[in-house]
Amino acid sequence: MATVSPQNPASESFDFYQEVRELVLDTAPRLFAVVQEYVLDDGWRDAEVAAWGMAYQDGHADVTSVDGRRRFSLPSADRAIRHFALLEGVTARLVWLTPSRAATFDAAEAA
Repeated sequence: MATVSPQNPASESFDFYQEVRELVLDTAPRLFAVVQEYVLDDGWRDAEVAAWGMAYQDGHADVTSVDGRRRFSLPSADRAIRHFALLEGVTARLVWLTPSRAATFDAAEAA
């Protein structure tokens, strides 16, 4: 990646901010939900998002429960499943969000 400085100004053909956006997209962690599934008393199945996580390029993952009371730093995203399938009749699975191919410097645009 080229450096933009007063001594090395960006030329019209070089878009520094485009390179920054590409850097962000290339190094962004993957986002996933930990979904708990269970069977209701009437036999119907239900599910809820129990936590959100980020998986990094080196394989480790950080996970936070939706209520914010439990946080984990784990060697892999799959390890989150065991923390959310502890109750009898409750299973957990990961649901991966499709990575975005857009990046912006504008917070309002990202909302």
